[in-house]
Amino acid sequence: MEKILELRQKKKEYVDEARSALSQAQAENRSMNSDEQSKFDKAQREVRNITKQIENEEAMLEMDRSFEPNTREQRQDPEQKQNEFRDIGEFIQAVRFQGEKRDSLKMSNGENGGFLVPDQFLDQIMEVQSQDAIFRPRASIIPAGSEPDAGVTFPALDQSGDKGVYSGVSVNWIGEGQEKPQTQPSFRDVTLRPHEVAAHIVVTDKLLRNSQAAGAIIQRLLRNAILASEDSAFLRGDGVAKPLGVIGHKSNVNVNRLAANSIEYPDIVAMYAKMKLGGPMVWITSQETLPQLMTIKDENGRYIWQPNAREGAPGTLLGVPVLINERSPRLGAKGDLILCDLNYYMIKDGSALSIAASEHVKFTENKTIIKAFWNVDGQPWLNSPLKLENGYEVSPFVILDVPTAG
Repeated sequence: MEKILELRQKKKEYVDEARSALSQAQAENRSMNSDEQSKFDKAQREVRNITKQIENEEAMLEMDRSFEPNTREQRQDPEQKQNEFRDIGEFIQAVRFQGEKRDSLKMSNGENGGFLVPDQFLDQIMEVQSQDAIFRPRASIIPAGSEPDAGVTFPALDQSGDKGVYSGVSVNWIGEGQEKPQTQPSFRDVTLRPHEVAAHIVVTDKLLRNSQAAGAIIQRLLRNAILASEDSAFLRGDGVAKPLGVIGHKSNVNVNRLAANSIEYPDIVAMYAKMKLGGPMVWITSQETLPQLMTIKDENGRYIWQPNAREGAPGTLLGVPVLINERSPRLGAKGDLILCDLNYYMIKDGSALSIAASEHVKFTENKTIIKAFWNVDGQPWLNSPLKLENGYEVSPFVILDVPTAG
């Protein structure tokens, strides 16, 4: 256990180092310089390495525990409450089989039914890291609040059209004795209303009775499914009973690529030129685009992203981190490459994750259907691209589109 604590401390130090490098650049409204990027990349590699070491140490710790007496009473803290659970597997086992603990978990919301996941396990399932989810770690999150599923409306500057970045506020130089002109910013309402989303899996009753094994499997499956469904909706959702995604939103700037089914250097430069600079930008693309990116050449025929076959694939493009997303559109489709600042994407969380279990549908097969459901909404909070002071149009969401027709 001491080794795990030591590794966690080292991991925290590298995370702080990466955050320091990034924060310095963000504070100065610029991309990271080469030295800062090098420190960031090194810290990122070390965090991944240490995370793997921690997983190995925890696995060894679990194997060592297998030699301990297999009775809960011998391992349990004498002050532990009767209705506490050791792990998520035991919680789900109680939802399915046990009466006393099951009754203590019931939700009081009538027709929805289900059982609220205890806070200590909710963190394990909903925990997100940059390599797991694209949107949630980088978006602006509005917490659930006291009425979690109620819609929330907040004011935002209306910066659409000719109102520009100052939302219609005008500034005038006035001479002595002249009347000061009236000016008033334009506001609009942005409303987010959490939508319910559900996932289900089928497991054998035998597995459920083995709470530790069930916990590891179900936690991993639910976590991956939740993150995938949210990311897909935040990226491409149509806003009908689900979040409104980035692709196709009216705040986008779409850049037509030069040639079909390809990504060329002028495409990338054109996208960067349309980006609302100053925030933590990222590229979002699919693994299918890597052959295009790694063989991009300048006008002199020199590779510019992957200089040689000896070095690994770079983590940045024009100094901006590249995130590989398996839910991005295929190569050649609109949105196969996106440059964005996800601070401009709002996520409103609703009711916390709940779990229900039913043995009826698969009763004769000794299987149980486990359903997890939660509530969430999201959308970009801008309603159009931004016009800078000189009239040039930019956006925090720049989408690579298909070539111009004709």
